[in-house]
Amino acid sequence: MLDSDLAHLYKVETRSINQAVRRNIERFPADFMFRLTDEEHEILRSQFVILRSGEWGKHSKYLPFVFTEQGVSMLSSVLKSEVAIHVNIAIMRTFVSFRDAIYSNTALIRKIDELEKKHLNYDEKLKAVFSAIRQLVESGLPRQKRIKGLGK
Repeated sequence: MLDSDLAHLYKVETRSINQAVRRNIERFPADFMFRLTDEEHEILRSQFVILRSGEWGKHSKYLPFVFTEQGVSMLSSVLKSEVAIHVNIAIMRTFVSFRDAIYSNTALIRKIDELEKKHLNYDEKLKAVFSAIRQLVESGLPRQKRIKGLGK
């Protein structure tokens, strides 16, 4: 999550979050928090083409911090406010929901793959049966001889 998004949720300014992080930087290793690159920041900014009224000049001149699940959890311990506690609980529950959704989608994809493989297996078996029938037909099963004078 971006520092600005967390600031909005925690009802503080982004600079307050960044200041708390700088004061406790040892609590935020690279797998908890990182800065966006210039390129990533440009891509992100291009996603928000239209600013809401009154937002000119509100964007930071610094590259934003991005927090992982562990970083968000650590941030709540650094901020120490009632809002931070409740927001952190809600965010953690959301991360768990995402993880559950990803897991259930993965399980569903695995089952679909199994069904496709099973279906392909049946298709191959059916192809073999039809191929055998076709070969028998094409090989020219012995035809009954016609007896003259009996008509067609």
